[in-house]
Amino acid sequence: MKARMQNPATVLPEAMQPMLAVLKAAKQGGVPEATLELVHLRASQINGCSFCVDLGTRNAKKAGETDERLHAVAAWREAPYFTDAERAALALAEAATRLADRPDPVPDAIWDDAADHYDERQLAALILWIGMTNLFNRLNATTRQVAGEVSW
Repeated sequence: MKARMQNPATVLPEAMQPMLAVLKAAKQGGVPEATLELVHLRASQINGCSFCVDLGTRNAKKAGETDERLHAVAAWREAPYFTDAERAALALAEAATRLADRPDPVPDAIWDDAADHYDERQLAALILWIGMTNLFNRLNATTRQVAGEVSW
């Protein structure tokens, strides 16, 4: 496999630093790092970004995730390994990633469940994390970045 081009944020390096700054800020929002990594992994799976699935899995392992949970994240609804708060974050990630799949992109039930588990600061962190994951997925999938090859 060969990438079509470098990640656009490395071609225009002035774009990468602000993107990384948003991720850094989101990590300071009070959501456990393991939850953020699960959210990243699930959104990346939905978007078919092999680069981000690979990198996300590696980052999740560094954050202490188990193989059992990583293998089950694609089927989190049916797997017993996730807390109610993690399930709420994963549901929010799926809804915010699949905006065009339903008339009400993020239904109140999904939002309310997330809001029951996370305060406003944590919700902000989750939403920023999901948004940045989707941005990276789109950059990497469009340019066919190769899983396992990090150029930044």
